[in-house]
Amino acid sequence: MLPETWTILKLLQWTTAHFKSHHIEQPRADAEILLAHTLGIGRIDLYVQYDRPLESHELEVFKGFIQRRIQREPVAYIVEKKEFWSMELSVTRDVLIPRPETEILVEAAITIIPPEPGTAPLRILDLGTGSGAIVLAMASERPGHSFYAVERSEKALAVAQNNARIHELDRAIRFLQGNWFDPVRNRGRYFSLIVSNPPYISHHEFKALPPEITRYEPREALDGGPDGLESIRLIIEKASEHLVPGGWLFFEIGYNQWAAVEKLIAGSKAYSDWAVIKDYRGHDRVVQARANGQSSRN
Repeated sequence: MLPETWTILKLLQWTTAHFKSHHIEQPRADAEILLAHTLGIGRIDLYVQYDRPLESHELEVFKGFIQRRIQREPVAYIVEKKEFWSMELSVTRDVLIPRPETEILVEAAITIIPPEPGTAPLRILDLGTGSGAIVLAMASERPGHSFYAVERSEKALAVAQNNARIHELDRAIRFLQGNWFDPVRNRGRYFSLIVSNPPYISHHEFKALPPEITRYEPREALDGGPDGLESIRLIIEKASEHLVPGGWLFFEIGYNQWAAVEKLIAGSKAYSDWAVIKDYRGHDRVVQARANGQSSRN
């Protein structure tokens, strides 16, 4: 497939063209990330060392990565890491790859959490934590508060716990295995803030997604049922039973779901204030809703 001797620059050029011919969406960026990972250097170093020839064993490793990417395996799974909120997170095929759009959820949620916990730290719950991206970002920004993370998958929970250890946040977060609210069902109205990036893609929409998603990412983290709202319905129904009076619920939705979600919130009669936050592309992205009752702390 490749000549015996290749420099970094020539190899980047060849791989970019090869990826383009296979309709890879970001051919140059993917080539850079995979080659830098192969060589154990930063992407900028590829250009500092542009005339460096690769050794045979490095070429073999890189060729393997190319083949995996041609099979549409996501780059994050190949290199087993993804950056989120300026943190490098370990990812495996047991967890959803963190998306930049989900940082909108973090940005919104931390506005509710005081920078200083004082004598009354808040209790915050992340539902369906996956890689732990959301709860880790919040815990890193708002130290001193009490964070909880629930995840049904044992393997996904292990990934989140490992990421917490890597970023020295394992003592700040209590990880619980179980389905949605089950692990906290006996705590009552305990949390000041509940956040989630639930499955919200409908069956029909899922079939039309790129193969990087449908072949490799965990379907249970994406598929929200026939209309995409199964998990969202449950969260809206149950969250108010676990929020302190005046507590907040934040969760991510699909770009076309706000009208249906707003009806669910209004119909529940459990919330007194709600709104949708748009992402940087102008799409509806994050819903915020406040549980009925007066909070002792705003």
